[in-house]
Amino acid sequence: MSEHAEHATEADRATAFRRVSLGEIEPAGSRHMWTRSAVHVAESGALVVTGEWDGTITARFADSLESRWTTSHPDHPVGITSLAGDGNETDGDGDEDETIVVAGRGETGAIAAYDAKTGDRRWRYDTADDVGEAVESTVFSLPYVVALETGIDANGDDRLYAATRRYERDSETRQWHSTVYAFDADGTVRWVSETDASPIALDVDADDERLAVGYNRCPGDHDAGLVVLETCSGDLAWTWDPGTEDDRRVGDVSVEGDSVAVSSHGDKRGYLLGPGGAERWSVDLASETEIGGETLYAYPNHVSASDDRVAFVTGNTYARASRETENRHPNEHRIAVFDGTGDLVWEDELRGFVHGLGAGGDRIVAPCAQNFRVRDPDTHAVRWFDLARGDGGSTGFHGIATAAAVHHGTVAVIEEPIEYHDDGETRGEYTLRVGLFE
Repeated sequence: MSEHAEHATEADRATAFRRVSLGEIEPAGSRHMWTRSAVHVAESGALVVTGEWDGTITARFADSLESRWTTSHPDHPVGITSLAGDGNETDGDGDEDETIVVAGRGETGAIAAYDAKTGDRRWRYDTADDVGEAVESTVFSLPYVVALETGIDANGDDRLYAATRRYERDSETRQWHSTVYAFDADGTVRWVSETDASPIALDVDADDERLAVGYNRCPGDHDAGLVVLETCSGDLAWTWDPGTEDDRRVGDVSVEGDSVAVSSHGDKRGYLLGPGGAERWSVDLASETEIGGETLYAYPNHVSASDDRVAFVTGNTYARASRETENRHPNEHRIAVFDGTGDLVWEDELRGFVHGLGAGGDRIVAPCAQNFRVRDPDTHAVRWFDLARGDGGSTGFHGIATAAAVHHGTVAVIEEPIEYHDDGETRGEYTLRVGLFE
C-alpha cells in the first residue's frame, strides 16, 4: 500500500469552527454507534439545518448561526436533505421554494417535509404504516428511515427517494420488513418496493434513471446485496451480490456515471460495477487476517464515488471467534481512494468510527468518533481530504464527531459528549460546529 497522505496543506485549511450549543444529551458510551443526530447544509447554501436527539429541527443562517426557525419532528431525526424547488427568489436568500426533508427513527418512522423559509410542515409520511410497528421497546426495533436521496424526474421536477426498515426477533428467527419509496416533491408516493431484507444505503445516477439500493442483511427470501431499480416505475433493472455465505451483504453504494461502487460486508472488499452488475474491478479492503492467533476483519462501511475516484472507509476491528480482541486489523478506520482502473491513489488513517461521509465538490469530510477498542480521545475529530490528491486537514474535538455535511464551501459538524466506561469522565458537549473552506 502507498504511504499515508500528508495533512493540513495551507491551500485547504478550514477557517476556525464557530460553535452553537444544542442543549443537553446523554453522553455516548465506549461502544455507542447508532445515529442520534443529523446535520445538513441546505441546497441554497443559506441555511444549516440540525436534527437533535429529541426531535428538534432547527434551521440557522449559515453566516451567523442565528436561528431562523425551530420545529419538532415526530421521531429522532437521523437524516436530512433538501429539495431545491424552482429556485425563484424574492429577497436574495435563494430558498423561497426549497423544502427541508427529515427522516426519523421512532414509533412512526416519519418522513416529513418543512418549508425552508418558515419551518411549516408541508407533508408527512409515516413509514410504520408499511413496515409495521415495533414489537419491542428497544431502539433497534423501531421503524428506521435509513437513507434519503433526491433527484430530478423526466419532467424536471424534484423527486425524493427513501428507504425504511423494521427489525424483529423471536427466540429462533430474525426478520426484516423494509420499503423503498419514490415521492414527488408534494409527498405523493409514486411507487414502492417492499422486501424482507435490511436496506442500508441509496444512491441515484445523475440522469435520475437508476436507483441503487444496498441491502446489508438478507436472512430471508431476498437474496441480493445490491438492487438497481428504474426510477420512473420502481421496476427491477438488475441485481448483484458478493456471493458470500452468511446474511451480511453490502455496507454502502455510490453511483458515478454508469458505474456503481459497492462496499461489501460479505467479503470485506470494494467493487466497481458496470451496467448489469458486470464487475470492472475489486479490491481487498479489510478481509480476514491472522494476527496474534486470531482471525480479524473490519467492515467497509462507506463508499463515495466522484470524478474518477472511489473512496472506501472501513470501521472497527472484529475477531471471528469473539467480539473482544486486543489486536487490530491493519486496515481498520482507514480511508482508501482508488482510480477508475482500481489502482490505489492514496490512503490515510481515520482512527475513529465514521458514522457517515460528507461529500461536496472535490472534498470528502469524515466525522470521526471513538475507537472503542483503544478509547483514545485523540481519535475525536473531523477530517477532510481532497478526493484527487489526499491532502486536507483536521480539527480535533473533546467529544465525538457524529455527523457532517459540506456544501458550497461550508462544512457543518455535530459534536456529542462521550463517557468512556473505564474512566467515567465526560468529554465534549452537544454542539453544532460550522466552518468555511478557504
